[in-house]
This record gives sequence, structure tokens and C-alpha cells, in this order.
Amino acid sequence: MNTLLFIEDDDQIRLALRLALEDEGYQVLEAIDGTSGLATFDEHDVDLVLLDLRLPDRSGFEVCRQLRTRSIVPIIIITAQTDTHDMVAGLEAGADDYVTKPVVPKELAARIRALMRRVQLRESPVASKPTRFGDVELRRDQGIVLKAGRELSLTKTEFRLLCEFADHAGAVLSRDQLLERVWGYDYLGDSRLVDAHVHRLRVKVEDHPDEPKLIVTVRGIGYRLLT
Repeated sequence: MNTLLFIEDDDQIRLALRLALEDEGYQVLEAIDGTSGLATFDEHDVDLVLLDLRLPDRSGFEVCRQLRTRSIVPIIIITAQTDTHDMVAGLEAGADDYVTKPVVPKELAARIRALMRRVQLRESPVASKPTRFGDVELRRDQGIVLKAGRELSLTKTEFRLLCEFADHAGAVLSRDQLLERVWGYDYLGDSRLVDAHVHRLRVKVEDHPDEPKLIVTVRGIGYRLLT
């Protein structure tokens, strides 16, 4: 049984979603603020975190960054429907996905299943030769990426995104294609999700992220990995 940590200060939201997720077969741990959320994460073996960005004691963005220093566990942020800035900032802080309030339990469950499938794919890799582009080396069977011989700290989603680019090196991949292949659902996401993760991946693999030489933008279409 997978264990989820739900960090949310609204008692009604927390209760309703906990019951819905338990019906889906998950064990749900609860925390009402960032401090107790981080403590609970450190004390338990957590498979995925649901994180509200509006917490009473500290910023959800800070909590997300703190979680990222501890683990590459998948993180889904919860944000107000109109807070586009919060969504992008949350993804750039290290989150893998987002849902907007009011949260639809079935949609949330679908996103969790998609993330968990990607985790299983990464944790059960097939043996393969390293893939190299520039000074970046992708070792799928070990689940690691090196740049100039130094191991990079990639989230599970960033790793999957880089694998997808490597599988189609030289080809242009649209945002819709990346949503379908990396996130596993093209009807629940949008292009901002892709753009935020590409930006974060560039920061890690490019020498000059603002002038990318590996993952380049094809205006009006999507992205291409140059080898």
C-alpha cells in the first residue's frame, strides 16, 4: 500500500480528500502546517506528498524546497484556481504536478496514479548503454544523470522528461506529446506544466540555461534535444 502525506491546514478539505484517497487504497498521513509536515515526512516512508501552498506557519514553496533537499519523492501542489503564478513557482520549487481548488477527488486520484506509474518505471529500469549528449551522460539502468562526471539531482519527472528527449533526439516534440508520454495524461495537464519542467531541467543540464544548447525551443511547436 502506497503512503501519501497530505499537508493542508483546512480541516474539511483534508478530511474529504483523505477519505476519498483511502477509498482508492492509499494510506494517508496528515499534517496541518509546514513544520509538522516536514517532521512527519522525516518519520515515515512516504511515497508521494500533497502540499497546499497556503500554510499558516511558513510558505508552501519553502516546504517544497525543503522536501527536495531530502528526497526526490513526487510532490503535487494544491493551489487556488486563479493563481497561475503560484502554480509556476511551485513547479520551479521542485513540485512534479499541481491541482487547483476546488479539488476534484477523481482527478487527483488520476494524477497520483500517473505519478506512481512513472516512479515504478524508473525504479524498474532495463539494462542499457549510457546515452551521451555534450558533457551529459544518461544512465537509465542506474537511474542517474551525470554532467561533466558529476551526478545531478533530478526529480523523477525531470529524469523521465530527459529520457523522452533522449529517445527522440533531434526530433521536435510538442508540448502535447510530452504531456502524454511523460505525465501519462494529455487531458489533465497544460503546456505550462511542460514549460516549467523544461526550464528546471535546463538549469541542471545546460551550461547557460538562458541560452540553451542541448534542449532548444522550436517556436510555436515544442522542444528538441540536440546531440
